[in-house]
Amino acid sequence: MSADVQLVLCTCPDQPTAASLAEELVGTGLAACVNIVPGLVSIYRWEDQVEQADEALMLIKTTTARLPDLIAYIEQQHPYDVPEVIASPIVAGLPAYLDWVRTCTTTSNN
Repeated sequence: MSADVQLVLCTCPDQPTAASLAEELVGTGLAACVNIVPGLVSIYRWEDQVEQADEALMLIKTTTARLPDLIAYIEQQHPYDVPEVIASPIVAGLPAYLDWVRTCTTTSNN
């Protein structure tokens, strides 16, 4: 079943912040892999103002079982007051890759 594997999107203020968070997420087994996409431009509303910011986007692969801990970790460690954390189930993919994500994020391995 693929739906137990999740893709989580999280923006960061810069690439060093994203890299630091990514290393911790993978190192602690909360994520199997994090891709960092630099050069993102975000336009958003914050405190009644339309803002624009350069950011880096993290594409985080994890499992549904690890998702609550991953969200809690990001909420505690992220520099934003309200970090973007959006999860979506992966409904299909290479079975060997999805198995690898499951193996890397099994709590008994960490």
